Amino acid sequence: MSIKVLAVGKKHEAWVKDGIDRYEKRLRKPFDVSWQLLPHSAREGDAARAEESERILQRVDRDAFLVLLDERGENVDSPALAARLHAALGQGTQVVVVIGGAYGVDESVRARAQFVWSLSKLVFPHQLVRLVLAEQLYRAQEIAGGRPYHHV
Repeated sequence: MSIKVLAVGKKHEAWVKDGIDRYEKRLRKPFDVSWQLLPHSAREGDAARAEESERILQRVDRDAFLVLLDERGENVDSPALAARLHAALGQGTQVVVVIGGAYGVDESVRARAQFVWSLSKLVFPHQLVRLVLAEQLYRAQEIAGGRPYHHV
């Protein structure tokens, strides 16, 4: 299995793509990543949130381990993240990480998620979140493999 990122938004900006590429070149199964970028809804507010959430859930397999990025989620350190991802991947389950749109996601996505993860209490631009996510997935891979990338 592997990790799939579903992100609502435009393609990676050049500076983000360069950073993501840097980490993706280092990722190995089962921590390898594929990206699916979903277009923003033309609607606003609750209507946009509902439409985007429906499109997200249509792309999540029934048995996938769903991780939702949300500033109201659980704040964990890198070793705890590595342990959660390693456990899910070790069960042969695909991990799907969701980065919602500008209005977030509705309760249907939150209810489907096995892990709601906060990178920070701060809100970041979606492009920056993608880069931070790529680095944290690489860090999780290295921690799970017992390699020295992560210093305590």
